[in-house]
Amino acid sequence: MSDFAISTYLPGTAASDAATPGTGSRDPIKAHDAAQQFEALLMGQILRSARQGGSGWLGSGEDSSAECATDFAEQQFAAVLARQGGLGLATLITSGLSARDGK
Repeated sequence: MSDFAISTYLPGTAASDAATPGTGSRDPIKAHDAAQQFEALLMGQILRSARQGGSGWLGSGEDSSAECATDFAEQQFAAVLARQGGLGLATLITSGLSARDGK
């Protein structure tokens, strides 16, 4: 089972609190945080694909410690980009959820 599926069913997690069906108690802040996390994950995957598809941008990535450090740097960079607006996906997702809920 994926991490997303697990977090959806664990009480107290961002995913379960943001989208509990039928409760009507969705927290827009938690929903936006979850949308930002999703956007950061997506941008991290895009950055990783770009690095692996080319010659790399922080070295050749031939040793595992450099690969691990590069992965971590990309994840953090993607998280910062998402918090600063990134691709605008978090805002789009949040506004779509708000419109669907009539808020």
